[in-house]
Amino acid sequence: MQIREMSDQEFQLHALSILQRELGAEGFARFLRLYRSGRGNYTEERDQWLKGATIDEIVEQIRASDQTVRQVKQ
Repeated sequence: MQIREMSDQEFQLHALSILQRELGAEGFARFLRLYRSGRGNYTEERDQWLKGATIDEIVEQIRASDQTVRQVKQ
């Protein structure tokens, strides 16, 4: 299949496989770390999300999220 016939997802997977082959595992991991880091300042955003939250509240949110994931998988 030629590149212009690929969907965006197919093209992305093809390009990533080439990078992995050419860079090796360590180089590929480095590439992903550098170019898939997202946007914004996670530390500042996290501080806002958790402002005033207690450890017990955070643990409860994690447990609730875990329960939701288990229900979806069933």
